[in-house]
Amino acid sequence: MTILLYLIPVALSLGLLALGAFLWSLKSGQYDDLDGAGARILDDHDLPDRPRD
Repeated sequence: MTILLYLIPVALSLGLLALGAFLWSLKSGQYDDLDGAGARILDDHDLPDRPRD
């Protein structure tokens, strides 16, 4: 039963740490452009042009 005295604060602190990391990622703009990454992977502007026959 005394293990709960250790586990409850540890679980609460890990939860608060995860919440803080999530709020930091929201504040820093990690979720601003969700569709852009999916479109950029299909974009091939960095490939050299092939010669046309």
